[in-house]
This record gives sequence, structure tokens and C-alpha cells, in this order.
Amino acid sequence: MRASQLFFPTLREVPSEAEMVSHQLLLRGGFIRRVGAGIYDYLPLGYRVIKKIEQIVREEMDAQGAQELLMPMIIPAELYQETGRWQEDVLFRLKDRADREYALGFTHEEVITDIVRRDVRSYRELPLNLYQIQTKGRDEPRPRGGVVRGREFIMLDAYSFDRTFDEMDLAYEKMRVAFSRIIARCGLDAILVEAESGAIGGKENEEFMILAESGEDTVLRCADCGYAANVERCEIGHRNGEKPRLHEEHLRMVDTPGQRTIEEVTQFLGRKPEELVKTLIYTAGGEIIAALVRGNRDLNESKLARLIGAKRVEMADAETIERITGAEVGFTGPIGLNNVRIVADREIASMTNFVVGANKTDAHYLNANLDRDFKVDLWGDIRIASSGDPCPRCPGTLDSLRAIEIAHIFKLGTLYSEAMGAKFLDSDGCEKPFVMGCYGIGVSRMLAAIPEVYHDSDGMIWPISVAPFEVAILLLNPEDDQQCDAAARIYEELQMKGVDVLLDDRDERPGVKFKDADLIGIPIQVVCGKLASEGRVEVRLRSQKDKQAVALDTASSQVMFLREALFRELQEKADRFYIGRVLKV
Repeated sequence: MRASQLFFPTLREVPSEAEMVSHQLLLRGGFIRRVGAGIYDYLPLGYRVIKKIEQIVREEMDAQGAQELLMPMIIPAELYQETGRWQEDVLFRLKDRADREYALGFTHEEVITDIVRRDVRSYRELPLNLYQIQTKGRDEPRPRGGVVRGREFIMLDAYSFDRTFDEMDLAYEKMRVAFSRIIARCGLDAILVEAESGAIGGKENEEFMILAESGEDTVLRCADCGYAANVERCEIGHRNGEKPRLHEEHLRMVDTPGQRTIEEVTQFLGRKPEELVKTLIYTAGGEIIAALVRGNRDLNESKLARLIGAKRVEMADAETIERITGAEVGFTGPIGLNNVRIVADREIASMTNFVVGANKTDAHYLNANLDRDFKVDLWGDIRIASSGDPCPRCPGTLDSLRAIEIAHIFKLGTLYSEAMGAKFLDSDGCEKPFVMGCYGIGVSRMLAAIPEVYHDSDGMIWPISVAPFEVAILLLNPEDDQQCDAAARIYEELQMKGVDVLLDDRDERPGVKFKDADLIGIPIQVVCGKLASEGRVEVRLRSQKDKQAVALDTASSQVMFLREALFRELQEKADRFYIGRVLKV
């Protein structure tokens, strides 16, 4: 490809809309352009990267026996209604001219299960793994980071169907290996962490995370044993006897006029946030739950739902809170709270003489104590983990890291097959529900994750496997015949060897060409400048500053040597993963 024919509108200024480094660089390099909130065009350079990621995905998925298909993006409401997911808040809903309801596919568990329940009858047709690479739509409340979290994005989603849970475990392991190899071949190092299943469901699931300071996710990891989990899922270890109980003081109600928040109450009373207990009122189905956590902690709603055996919990509205407590919002406490199940975080068990709401507007209790003043119906780990918390697997502590989620794998079991009546005839003559897994990897998110990790002050540094071009030839002076001849010769030699090469033959100053080459991050650069008169050119790796002057006659061979070394390094990273080997954290 000649740069004079390539559409890549670069920008010199950092766009004000972009906060993450990758977002800034992809916009500046002419890889993407914003259409609307969370919606982007993929310009030629960006789409070239997308296609190379997709090719790696296909190769690794096919190697594990998965088969590619393509499902519709517009999905009838009836399919989502079968599994109870029609009310998910991320759905883009629409109606046709006959007033029939549809949604843009945000994930395709229902569609694939419908395909299999109609056409797979016998255990002899299993195992089965089907995948697609397709555009998805999700009504994200806060799109962020360009294509890191968008409302429209490209995703691989795969679905396995098996006879038994043991066979599902093997399918899951194959996909874990496939995803590990895909990510490694794209030049990234992932850590595998426990995660929340969210709208997908299923009990066991893991995320592949790329560590990055600007990442939107928080991972908690123990350096001693390797336990790692998304903050939404992370368990907290329990240390018995961490803090001795103090002498219990007399319970006392005090006026706190207008002091509703933790910050307001602590300042007004001269107490620390860790000396308060928050009482949060939730609904779970038809039940009212009072959840207690320390004043400087945040409640983990997913943990609370799991602890009480509910599918989900929702914060009660102001009307419900006032009806249950007899007070305005901001003054809720556990003392005298009737006909409500009280669930408390384990950390509270060691607290003494703490502050709680008085269930009376403009009042709080001082010196509240467990057992004496109120009873807890259920104890558990219901708060969001943070750095320094005890590890749940060993005596170590958890460290907090920022990360970007790049992939997510789930053991669904029979969650969807039972809901949709998807069954097969087993060898014993009995009908049984398919045992399923699902697996997703963010293809367009990889476009951002890679330069988020690989960049410097001059621009992006693409791994050669996914770079928009593998080699950039910079023709510094198109008016110089010797430079033109040298550039054309190397260009043609590399093309004949199957190299994806860009020849910058534009009528631009050398400084512009150098800046653009560094900005768009092509991994190998060949500079055809003044040395061409001596029969030499300069070769350099984008990741290094040093240039090497080589003879024109050997330039193509030198480029091929560097190219093969770069590909070999990525392949060796991928070859660490195979069936039976778990991805190390």
C-alpha cells in the first residue's frame, strides 16, 4: 500500500474528548472517529487491526474444534422473554411497523440455544461449539475510553453444548486455552480473575484482565497465593479475633438535624467513618432486607444477593424506607427495626460503641452494640473488597490493581437450556437439557487495550501480529531518484515475500513522515534517505530508538529477519498455553 493512496487523517492536537491514552492515540492516528456517544467509525488503519485480530481469533477457535456461524443482530423479544432477560437495562429495544418488539443483540445465548434446540436431537451430535464475530449493541449508561466501553462494539461470542458437566468443564478449558493463545498472539499479557456473571448468569466464570493504570476495572490480587478477582466478585478473608471488644457504653440518642450522609454525620458528631454502621434498605423479591456495613465501606450488592439466595437485590425507594423505618432517608438504623431481616458484614462483629441511625428523622444513636441493642439474622461477606483486606485463600493480603477486561468465560450449566426447553436424547433413552458454556472476547476493545499497554510519548507501538502494516518504508525525498529506486526495490521485494508493507511516498517533509510513522506505530521502519546515494538504507524497530544502516542489497533480508523474530516471540508466548495447563496469574 502507498501512503499517498491511504486514508489516514492524523491529528496533531490531543482531542479534548479523549481521556485514556489509547483513545487519544487512536483518534490522533486516524484509526477511529466518533459518531455519537459510545459509537465509532473504524477508519482503514483501525479496521486493518480489527481484521488481523479477527483472523487470530478464527485460527485459535478453529484449532479447538469450534465452528463459525453468523446470527442476526435484531432479535425478537420472545426469545429474551423466555429466559427473563427482556427487562435487562442494557437492551436497545425497537418495534417494527406491525408493532412487534425486538432488541439489538447484546449477547446471543437465547438465539444459539434456539438454533440447537431445533436441530440437535441426539447425544451423538455432541459436543458442539459454535461461534460468531459480530457487532453488538448495549445501552451503556456511561460509554468510556473510546472503543473500550462503547454502545456498539465487535465481539467474538462462542457457545458450547455438552452432555454432562464434566464435558462442559473440558469445553471450558479448551476455550480458556484458545483465549489465552489469542491474547498472547496479540502481544498482551493477561491475568485470569474470578468475576461476576452479571446479565449472562451461571455460577462459575472468569475474566481475562490486562493490567493498565487507566483501566476501568479494579482487580484485587494476593501476591502470596495468586488469588485474583474482580472487585465486584472479590471475597474477603476472615480473621478471627482481629479486634478485642471494648467496654460497652450507655446507648444514647442524639439530635443530628439535617445530617444524613456519612460525611455530614461524622463531622457533626466528631466521629470517624469507621465508627459508624450504615443501614441500607434493600428489596429482594417481596422481602425487605436491612444490610449493615461499616461507615467507610461500600456494600457489594452481588455478594448480598448470593448470601440471601436472591437473583438480585434493589435499593428500596424513599417511600419504602420511610414506611419501614418511620423516618426520612438518611436516618435508618437497626435498633427497633421490625419485620425486617438484618444482614451484616462480618467486619461489624468486632465493633463496639458505634453510631447508627435512630429510625427517627434528625436523630442518631451513639454507643450502639450488637446483641444488647439489636440482633443480626445473617452474617457474611457483603462489602466491596479493597487493598489491604485479608486474602480469602491464605494469610496474605490483597493488593489493588487497575485493569481492562478483555474477555469473559462462563460455565452456564443448564441455565438457558432448561429455561428454553432445549433437550437432547441421551444414550440411556432419556431426554436431558444441554449443558452449556459461553465465551466472549472484545475484538474492538482489543483495538484500544493494545496501545493502552504499548505506547510511548511519540505514539503507538503495535505488536507485529496486529499492526495495520508490518513494515513502513519512509521515502524522505520523492524528488531524489536514488531514494525512489531504493524504496521501490525494497517495497517490491517485501511484497513478493508476503509482507504487509506501507510505502510513504507522500509529498511531505521528512519530519512529518517520521512523526506519522511513530504515531501509527508500525513495528519495523525502513528509512530511504541520503544514505541511498551510498547504496544503504536505515532499519529500525519502532520499539527502539537506534537505527542500523544496512546495504540496500541486504535490506529486505534484514527486515525479514526482524519480522520473523517478532512473530516468533509472540508465538512462543502463545505456545505456553495448551489443554491441561491453567493460565498462571
